[in-house]
Amino acid sequence: MRLASLAAALILIAAGPAAAAPKTFRQLLDMPRAQPTAHIPYGPEPEQFGDLWLPQGPGKHPVVVLIHGGCWQAKYPSVELMAYMAKDLQGRGYAVWNLAYRRLGEPGGGYPGTFVDVANGLDKLRDLAPQHHLDLKRVVVAGHSAGGHLTTWAAGRDRLPKASPLRVGKPLKIRGAISLAGINDLAAYRATGPDACGGPDTIDQLTAGAALPDRYADTSPPAFLPIRTPLAVISGALDPIVPPVFGVDFAARAKTAGDRVEEITIADAGHFELIDPTSAAWARIVRVIDAMAGR
Repeated sequence: MRLASLAAALILIAAGPAAAAPKTFRQLLDMPRAQPTAHIPYGPEPEQFGDLWLPQGPGKHPVVVLIHGGCWQAKYPSVELMAYMAKDLQGRGYAVWNLAYRRLGEPGGGYPGTFVDVANGLDKLRDLAPQHHLDLKRVVVAGHSAGGHLTTWAAGRDRLPKASPLRVGKPLKIRGAISLAGINDLAAYRATGPDACGGPDTIDQLTAGAALPDRYADTSPPAFLPIRTPLAVISGALDPIVPPVFGVDFAARAKTAGDRVEEITIADAGHFELIDPTSAAWARIVRVIDAMAGR
């Protein structure tokens, strides 16, 4: 039965041999966290905000948008998961826009709210750019786990079916999208993924109320390939939550569709090492971000 939760999965991981056990999200959040430059709403609801981290200097600053994971569920941590990445990238000269969004378990979460929030949060950068000297020609989006799915989805927003209510605004053009342990293919993860995010029920909740006959047609990136934005799909070889096969398979499908895709599986990395700047995996991820940003 699919009864395991993310927390339970992480407890089992932590119970393994200390030398081989990947980091858990609780260990990540035990690390000291810096504070952002500003906390800025993009809508009226409590989770419709972004944390802006600005580097020193006059700009124009290249921008990294971060989209956190947590199984699309409000019971798990939010932007704090990505604050470590944000601080590190800020120190490397990037402006960082760390997005929150409504999730399952809170009013407006799921379909369409979760998706519309990500779209509106990204487009908010147009309002922020003049005051904060942001370079909108160098915007890279990086998301983790469920946020990796939303990152790839956001990269393909202009490919959504015309009948979809998720087609909101004029999508901000992004230079590249990086899916870190991303659940990019909802149908595949529902069918064969681990129970860590709650099994098929979580995917069903996320897509419940979909306006199109096929609930994946505007929610799952394989349905609207090619994305036509450069992609990087990065996995940890030891990841028990989103095993690397999901990244490898999605990258292969995107390449077949004609997309420019870099697929990377990092040895000795689990799920949370990919968002931990103290991990050995981080230097490889920074190189991908720099290349996408044209640095």
